[in-house]
Amino acid sequence: MNPPAAPPAPEDLVRRHTVYSCVTGSRAFGLATDGSDTDRRGVFVAPTPLYWGFQKPPTHVEGPMDEQFSWELERFCELALRADPNILECLHSPLVERVDATGHELITLRDAFLSRRAHQTFVRYATGRRRKLEADVRRHGAPRWKHAMHLLRLLGSCRDLLRTGELVIDVGEERERLLAVRRGEVAWPEVERRMERLVAEADAAGAKSPLPPEPDRPRVEDFLFRVRRASAR
Repeated sequence: MNPPAAPPAPEDLVRRHTVYSCVTGSRAFGLATDGSDTDRRGVFVAPTPLYWGFQKPPTHVEGPMDEQFSWELERFCELALRADPNILECLHSPLVERVDATGHELITLRDAFLSRRAHQTFVRYATGRRRKLEADVRRHGAPRWKHAMHLLRLLGSCRDLLRTGELVIDVGEERERLLAVRRGEVAWPEVERRMERLVAEADAAGAKSPLPPEPDRPRVEDFLFRVRRASAR
């Protein structure tokens, strides 16, 4: 019997087996400026036979392009079920670059991932980012204004998700107010007040959100099982 073939390089998994890829970051949020990077995120499906040996496929891959990062489907779904902000924003990007039939089905599962868990995960993520900004203020007299802008954007997105049950990541009419923060035109105490107000509004929205308490894990698991089974054939 011939020994099993060597597993493909991680970059080849992205090149050959990506089912969904998009642009995220400032370009997807409607906050891009002339110097903004193009952040690409994606989902690939590692062929099922790769799981039958001792060496498992990677859960994520950086590259092969600059500013590109991809998750294997199972890991992506796990994080989405936890309401990870970066994952949910990836799945709701308006700038989709590549999608096949499996990717289309993943998109149709957007609502299955959304739940009131987003309240805790988004605000907890924002709290960690705010502590870093406060440390910058103590050390350098000012925060990293770009990070402050994105923190305000994230909190606004969280509030609106809890209010409406829908995740819209383009900032729309808030663009200029947020870019003013990025340019350092808004004093840090005012930025803090905006953050606190958004957190309070998210808390109020969470108490009566139309979102379900938990994500639809069985529906997502059924999708993952069918993808794995089809890949094994």
